Amino acid sequence: MDEPKKVKITDEKAALAKAEHYCAYQERAQQEVRDKLYEWGLWSDSVENIIGELIGANFLNEERFAKAYAKGKFNQNGWGKNKIKQGLKFKKVPDVLIKKALSGIPVDDYLQSLEAILAKKARTLNEKDPLKHRFKLQQYALSRGFELDLILDILKTSDL
Repeated sequence: MDEPKKVKITDEKAALAKAEHYCAYQERAQQEVRDKLYEWGLWSDSVENIIGELIGANFLNEERFAKAYAKGKFNQNGWGKNKIKQGLKFKKVPDVLIKKALSGIPVDDYLQSLEAILAKKARTLNEKDPLKHRFKLQQYALSRGFELDLILDILKTSDL
């Protein structure tokens, strides 16, 4: 089967309309939109003009994106702050906005989520050696992006 041809858009107005739709569908990082515009075949001056227009019309808001991303990855995927931070850095979100987005996650919810993730994982482990059991839980929570000090505190105070 033939692959579909990539559609090239050279008209700035058409690209702006399409980019508005792209941003309205879901919050986007500036870099995502920039990459998409280049993928559509636009030149750098057109890309930057369109990015400016999208920001001006509030279709593109990096702070709003960062907060939505952090909230979504925490609530839907159960990610810890380290993994969320990595994801935002990958999307080239500025550090100051990453900090702001992560501070929007309530501490109590964060700790409850970590406890729940550890408890759920503990039920699936068949490890008899208590040290190995704790280590596996610790590694699992680290892989989900949670901070080591919080993981160790919870493992210390609970009987997982």
